[in-house]
Amino acid sequence: MYSLVINSGSSSVKFQIVDPASDAASEPFVSGLVEQIGEPAGRITIKHGGEKDTFELPVPNHTVGLQKAFAMLDDKGIGPGQLDITAVGHRVVHGGMVFSEPELISDPVVEKIRELIPLAPLHNPANIDGIEVARELLPDIPHVAVFDTGFFRHLPPAAAVYAINAEVASQNQIRRYGFHGTSHEFVSSQVPGIIGREPEHTRQIVLHLGNGASCSAVENGRPIDTSMGLTPLAGLVMGTRCGDIDPGIIFHLVRQGGLDIDEIDNLLNRRSGVKGLSGVNDFRELRAMIDNEDKDAFMAYNVYIHQLRRYIGSYMIALGRVDAITFTAGVGENDRFVRWDALENLEMYGIKLDAERNAAPNDGPRIISADDSAVKVLVVPTNEELAIAQKAARVAQRQGARA
Repeated sequence: MYSLVINSGSSSVKFQIVDPASDAASEPFVSGLVEQIGEPAGRITIKHGGEKDTFELPVPNHTVGLQKAFAMLDDKGIGPGQLDITAVGHRVVHGGMVFSEPELISDPVVEKIRELIPLAPLHNPANIDGIEVARELLPDIPHVAVFDTGFFRHLPPAAAVYAINAEVASQNQIRRYGFHGTSHEFVSSQVPGIIGREPEHTRQIVLHLGNGASCSAVENGRPIDTSMGLTPLAGLVMGTRCGDIDPGIIFHLVRQGGLDIDEIDNLLNRRSGVKGLSGVNDFRELRAMIDNEDKDAFMAYNVYIHQLRRYIGSYMIALGRVDAITFTAGVGENDRFVRWDALENLEMYGIKLDAERNAAPNDGPRIISADDSAVKVLVVPTNEELAIAQKAARVAQRQGARA
């Protein structure tokens, strides 16, 4: 039995066919990417059984993209209609205050997701496109929405509430929602077993470091704080996003810089962060520039690390006792320099990395701290697709039992 996982973006659709019973390190049965949707030249890539096929063709919209991708799978005998797929899991970025758990998709659920578009105007519309197309193509399979904000839905009020006028905040649904929740939940659930603690007695910090980056403080299985806020713009310095800044900068850019809201939105989301400071957002390129003594790259890296250490320190205080600090996602799993510099000289707080373990190639979940480190430091690869597949399968199974 399999689950089909769909992550629909504005100009791309990622999908995987996954066995929900597989372990975190297993490769998906099938993975695919439909990209450059709406552009003159599109591309569909399918990976299966160690082979990769790429097709160049026009993809005018999401419907055509998924139709063509599924037809290509059919030709290989591994299409969704040819396999025992019991659920389709859809990543939905924003669930607002409405959704905290995975939800069986119906027309009213889609409308509620649509009503949340003002909270995620760049993401929820594309997520809805993927849902509507997939429901049309696969009408007899249960579809389940899994929300990026779900894990953080019940943050303590002190962490969730912004100190602005309460009436204005309520009218405009302003609060800290948090994102990357599926990843933070998945990774934090793996850590207790690796370090030999019970989940209900584990306090940990999870660092999801990719092009988008976020961190969370998780106490006994429940998050008590996270770095992203109303939108994914807040928190850590990211590939192209600024992270935390003085809100007054926005007023200054309007009054003194003459920028309008759309220009500021583009600046802070797409032209800031590591790219805004150095010109690149890929950490491999950044490292090469640093090795060539590029001052802008060195500054970008130092700003990135400084903000990361600030959050680690504040979450250590919030948790009171820290059992584990875990790195995940592309940068967190693969960049040994980021891991080392983020935790350097913190022995007084019980954090001691092992240089050889930290420098070892990425090879699945592992402890990289020294044996005498009071706080365990880990690298745990995230697998959001498997987590979505498992959640979707459970919801579909419950629905089947009720039917």
